[in-house]
Amino acid sequence: MRILVVLLTIILLASCVQNKKRVATDLTPFQKKMNEDFKDASKSPLKKKDIKTFEGLDFFPYDSTFLVQAELKRTPNTEWFQMKTTTDRLSKERVFGIVTFEIKGKSFQLNLYQGEELMQTEGFENYLFLPFMDNTNGFLSYGGGRYIDLDIPKENIIEIDFNSAYNPYCAYDDKFSCPIVPSANYIDLEIKAGVKVFVKEE
Repeated sequence: MRILVVLLTIILLASCVQNKKRVATDLTPFQKKMNEDFKDASKSPLKKKDIKTFEGLDFFPYDSTFLVQAELKRTPNTEWFQMKTTTDRLSKERVFGIVTFEIKGKSFQLNLYQGEELMQTEGFENYLFLPFMDNTNGFLSYGGGRYIDLDIPKENIIEIDFNSAYNPYCAYDDKFSCPIVPSANYIDLEIKAGVKVFVKEE
């Protein structure tokens, strides 16, 4: 009988330790911050009715495969252009540079964009915009593609973490004006990282 009690105690303790570990490692800092912002009515892009039922965004499991060190080729002489958005608004952008990287043995190139308005906004002087589409769009992730926020690096190597890819705000409410991902930024691969498609409550 004593042996049975001891075994049960060990099993319960092991279960508690595993649960604590699971809770502590379930969400990355990026994911926790996203959920906090979405729950905050003053920051959230969600509609009021969606905030009421919001419990958390759906994320792909963190995968270090999608954390890449990319080579950055700066393109300082590119012209400004009007990037289309989901509304009539146009966003004045330019290609800051081209990044080259490998995922699962395949090589890819994407354009990094810099916005004129953000360059003149305090705190965003070094901000770079990486919109992209991949083979999960419209199925596992938002059909219009996803975004990644980056900072201008000092060197010509830039770390890109696709685990921090997030949906445009118009994925949650079509009142927002979101830049449309340029066709040049398509990745012919399933990027199973970052935020998944948002399923709206009916």
